[in-house]
Amino acid sequence: MSRNPSPIDCCLRVAVAAGIAFALLGAASLAASAAQAGSVQVHDDSGTAIALVAPARRVVSLAPHLTEQLFAVGAGAQVIGVVAYSDHPEAARRLPQVGDSAQLDLERIVGLRPDLVIAWRSGNSAQQLQRLAALGIPIYRSESRELADISSTLRRLGRLTGHDAEAEDQAQRFDAAVADLRQRYARRSEMRVFYQIWRQPLLTVNGAHMISQALALCGARNIFADLSPLTPAVGEEAVLAADPDAIVTGMLPDNATDDLDLWRQREGLRASALGNLIQVDPDTLHRQSHRIVAGVAELCAKLDAARERSRAVPAIKPRG
Repeated sequence: MSRNPSPIDCCLRVAVAAGIAFALLGAASLAASAAQAGSVQVHDDSGTAIALVAPARRVVSLAPHLTEQLFAVGAGAQVIGVVAYSDHPEAARRLPQVGDSAQLDLERIVGLRPDLVIAWRSGNSAQQLQRLAALGIPIYRSESRELADISSTLRRLGRLTGHDAEAEDQAQRFDAAVADLRQRYARRSEMRVFYQIWRQPLLTVNGAHMISQALALCGARNIFADLSPLTPAVGEEAVLAADPDAIVTGMLPDNATDDLDLWRQREGLRASALGNLIQVDPDTLHRQSHRIVAGVAELCAKLDAARERSRAVPAIKPRG
């Protein structure tokens, strides 16, 4: 049975046809222009080469942390569209929204006429990104898995938007802050930590997640580092059996739900007995932006306080 095409299908078909015609007429000219001095060329985190004739002036960001980074390098005035939850800095709240990270409004993105889209490789729909790419819109796919990737991303976003100097300054500040934290906590005794990112179902992170790197920088070890996938589900019994020194979760101050209440009721749990049930600000630690360094600093300080409590009562529950 046939169906009538949706408005977005029509829009995309027309745009694709126009893009193909444009490519056939001007491919040689565009290739020559891209090769000239002053053209912008970088590789994104998928290994794809992104080439622009000039720095992008109309940018759509498809993840809140990427919006933050664009503003951080001085490209805020060039951002013309964002996704839901792009709430930092304040100016980002006033920009047109094009859906959320998982479900994009392709018609609205096309209507904004971007000359560059900054995408979240693991957070955006691959199929939707392919449809945008078919229109000839350059797409930079970002995927930061390590803290060092954040400064690299800042530099590349600065290059793409014509803000190399501002981006370099931000990247150097970020790297220096991370190095300072690493040096400060380098010789701390190891803490065994369960990091809870969601309560129902009970979710944590594995060793490849950036939060595990943050824990390591603070002198802590993720008790579920060997699991897969990146955010595996675990059972309450597994946490009780591992008996961590501390349990950490990200929770906003205005959250009415006590996400650590489950563990408060388990008095035999070492972390509970020591009072090492820790809340941190997810707005910084859970976002892969330059502000994560503030979240790591908070995490390290709170784990250090938990470490001192553990030393004060070392025999609360001796292990095997």
